[in-house]
Amino acid sequence: MFFDSHCHLDRIDLEEYNQDFDYLISLTREQQVNEMVCISVNLESFDEMYQKIEDKEGIYSTVGVHPDYEEAREPTVSELVKLSKKDKIVAIGETGLDYFHTEGPEWQRQRFRIHIDAAVETDKPLVIHTRQAKKDTIAILKEHNAEKVGGVMHCFTEDWEMAKQAIDLGFYISISGIVTFKQAENVREMAAKIPDDRLLIETDSPWLAPVPFRGKNNFPGHVRLVAEKLAEIRQTDIQSIASLTTNNARELFRI
Repeated sequence: MFFDSHCHLDRIDLEEYNQDFDYLISLTREQQVNEMVCISVNLESFDEMYQKIEDKEGIYSTVGVHPDYEEAREPTVSELVKLSKKDKIVAIGETGLDYFHTEGPEWQRQRFRIHIDAAVETDKPLVIHTRQAKKDTIAILKEHNAEKVGGVMHCFTEDWEMAKQAIDLGFYISISGIVTFKQAENVREMAAKIPDDRLLIETDSPWLAPVPFRGKNNFPGHVRLVAEKLAEIRQTDIQSIASLTTNNARELFRI
């Protein structure tokens, strides 16, 4: 049994799945992926996304505005708190900082602060996106008491030093299909060091399909390929990876 801790089911092109969302989910379950979290990226599409998964057993969701969505409507703490009360909302996010294409705009940091404050108020964990913003990410998490709720550093590709700082704040580290990419040796080295009780797996589908599907559309069923690679890296078996990451996800998201 696998748990995909981060996917975007509403962003997956259904053309490959007979334009049938239920068929996509059935293929996912055939790969023994019975639980997953569908991640929110903006408020404009939140209602449509939530309706897709509302009646699906084992599928949960979050509420938040992605740091790369500059044109998205800005959330308020009160709005995030209100939406987080829906039955299937298990976390706040995806939020964080991404300086890959920018020089660290203040609007991004302010959006991040709002999400952390909402998480603390609702006592729900955070789903963090961080890229080339190590110092500011950790600093803002500390300044706004994120250690009270913890969360997950999703699709983590930074270094072990940052991973340790996040773990010290009560965060989990989630590994995506990037771990299978030939040039991602740094991710494999870091993934080997994550404590068992802090490890999660994800697809970030429809993006970042693992080898041998790299460059193609991704879906939650491929999370088992991430688990297979981690089992190799950590010198264990895939059943152990499946069990510990599923238990960790359930504990984090309080399922």
